[in-house]
Amino acid sequence: MPKNKTRPGPTAGQGRQDPPVSDAAAAPPRTRLAGAVLLFLTAIACPFAGTAMIASDMPLRWKTAAGLLFFPIPEVFDLSAIAILGKPGFAYLKSRVWAWFRKHGPPAAVGPTRYRIGLAMFLLPLFCAWIHPYAAPYIPGYAAHRIAINLAGDLLFVASFFVLGGDFWDKVRALFIHRATVRMPSKEE
Repeated sequence: MPKNKTRPGPTAGQGRQDPPVSDAAAAPPRTRLAGAVLLFLTAIACPFAGTAMIASDMPLRWKTAAGLLFFPIPEVFDLSAIAILGKPGFAYLKSRVWAWFRKHGPPAAVGPTRYRIGLAMFLLPLFCAWIHPYAAPYIPGYAAHRIAINLAGDLLFVASFFVLGGDFWDKVRALFIHRATVRMPSKEE
């Protein structure tokens, strides 16, 4: 069966024809899609709101209730969004999100300069995290800005995977596969 098919118009194939019908999921109504996306974003924001509530000067019972923003409430919002979309609508939204990641994700292969920069971005946070317990007392200003420095290292580490490209993802994945082997390129390659 062909991937795209056309439906004949009112005159059995003569004259104007409808646009191609894809086998992919059809878009849900705009209001359903907007409501579901809003619920998904709210579910993502709940743990951040809970963290802010716990760090604030709110009464203890409010801080205790903020714990609900970490476990049951985001899941309820996610399930509600999926229920609003329905199976075809969720498949449509999922296909759109994955299409965006495929378009903006890391390329399969990168050049040698980009690879070296990505490797430095990958190794620098690992080295800093390894040396930190021993050198922290000797780094001026580290104690005052510890969270910001560690967060910057984490972001640099995650960004390195996108700079290194898809081949590097395969190399990391191979670390967790027992039968994976390495084929080193020859000098001529």
